[in-house]
Amino acid sequence: MEAPRFTKASFDGCDVAIESRVSEATVGELKKMGHEVRVLGPYSQAMGKGQAVLRNAEGVAFGASDARGDGAAVPQMPAFWKK
Repeated sequence: MEAPRFTKASFDGCDVAIESRVSEATVGELKKMGHEVRVLGPYSQAMGKGQAVLRNAEGVAFGASDARGDGAAVPQMPAFWKK
């Protein structure tokens, strides 16, 4: 979730929006290939946002919340932890 993102608003054209944390070299290569690159802020909400929860085989839950939003990933506690 922390990786820099890019997005394309339509299937037409070569326009692409990309977060400023993507290297200038990458942006330059995209422009050389003919893309019309619009650089947005480092954690642009235009890229969407999300939260995720992963539970491993032992039942331990891990949560992650996207820096682009104001949410929180809150895993539900397994019943055996609620003693």
